[in-house]
Amino acid sequence: MVIAGGCAILRQDVLSERCAMSAPPLIPQPQGLYCPEGDFFIDPVRPVARALVTHAHADHARAGHGAVMATRQTLDIMALRYGPEFTQSRQVAEGAVQIGAVRVRFHPAGHVLGSAQICVEGPGGRVVVTGDYTRTPNAACAPWEPVPCDILVTEATFALPVFRHPDPEAEIAKLLASVRAFPERAHLVGAYALGKAQRVIMLLRAAGYEAPIYIHGALAKLCDYHLAEGIALGDLRPATVARGRKGDFAGAIVLAPPSAFAATWAQRFPDPVICFASGWMMVRARARQRGVELPLVISDHVDWPQLTRTIAELNPAETWITHGREDALMRWCALQHRKARPLRLIGYEDEPE
Repeated sequence: MVIAGGCAILRQDVLSERCAMSAPPLIPQPQGLYCPEGDFFIDPVRPVARALVTHAHADHARAGHGAVMATRQTLDIMALRYGPEFTQSRQVAEGAVQIGAVRVRFHPAGHVLGSAQICVEGPGGRVVVTGDYTRTPNAACAPWEPVPCDILVTEATFALPVFRHPDPEAEIAKLLASVRAFPERAHLVGAYALGKAQRVIMLLRAAGYEAPIYIHGALAKLCDYHLAEGIALGDLRPATVARGRKGDFAGAIVLAPPSAFAATWAQRFPDPVICFASGWMMVRARARQRGVELPLVISDHVDWPQLTRTIAELNPAETWITHGREDALMRWCALQHRKARPLRLIGYEDEPE
């Protein structure tokens, strides 16, 4: 036995033998992944008595559970989004926690502020539920941490070989080059409120952009929370246009949720350059459908090389694949002589990306 990250880790051959002797700690159910020995669900899609939540995106974190365990930041963000009474009881995940016959520990996932992988260890072995994760550095949250395991439950949002995300700094350089080329136009950047907006802002600041960044009102609450958590977003201002003052935003960068572009709100700005920050911007048809002039391929999920590298490095006895494109990854695992299964859980849509 060796020790890593504060958890005892058995050799892989011992772990695999133990898994073969007893049932794994988690089983798929209609509500989500269920742990019988701890009587809890992970990221359940329906209200349950006890939920462990990986992160605060709406397809993983729902209101109405009897009790919720998550990182402090995830609990804070859930309260901001759903109100302080989103659950009857909440518990901050700190260190190793014994729940029934299993031990639970939360590890950083690198996805958004507060995001975590959940490690569940019991008589049937160790399972790591990644939630959503990326190995690409993200200044707006703690970095992904490798956690050895018997069973890896991995997302498959971009689980096709075509998805090889470019350097996010290079994508931000494209945005800044466009701002310089069209100083008379506002650049409206579609970015989801939790995670993507703050990451784009941090990338801009790292690239030396010190001018005010204007934000839609729907982003203000979560940006304020990031600022309170010590994330240095710089000078943020409301993207409010006074009547007859469209020219005030010439040359400005304005962040908004993508839904705002379909509303009259976007018409307030001078001949705007419509941008969208998402891993899905690799798919040209998606960019055209959204009327995106400048697609920015910036993702908070693992792409194909990161996904396959993670499985190879962690070397789990079995890989469970969920919420995404399963077939290609199942085929890759088969070619690598790795045991894998699709979970086909219902309720996890394309992540707001």
